[in-house]
Amino acid sequence: MTIHIPSALRSYTAQQSEVSVEGSTLAEMLAALDHRFPGIRFRIVTEQDRIRPHIRIFVNDMQLHDLSAPLNNTDTVYIVCALSGG
Repeated sequence: MTIHIPSALRSYTAQQSEVSVEGSTLAEMLAALDHRFPGIRFRIVTEQDRIRPHIRIFVNDMQLHDLSAPLNNTDTVYIVCALSGG
């Protein structure tokens, strides 16, 4: 499946905006992503295996909140970082 990487996390993917990994669930996809690009999963998921509050994950235009959500190899995944500032 195709994963769209936000600019804030591209330092982990050698500045690639799109990468491909496999996984039958969101958790498996993130594990595969971290295996290929070490350290990226920690920026997306907390130590309690929850998606970080400032991260949104969309699969084919539907936001997912549960790491056990099923995925297909034809899915397109968008990882979005919320902007903040002051």
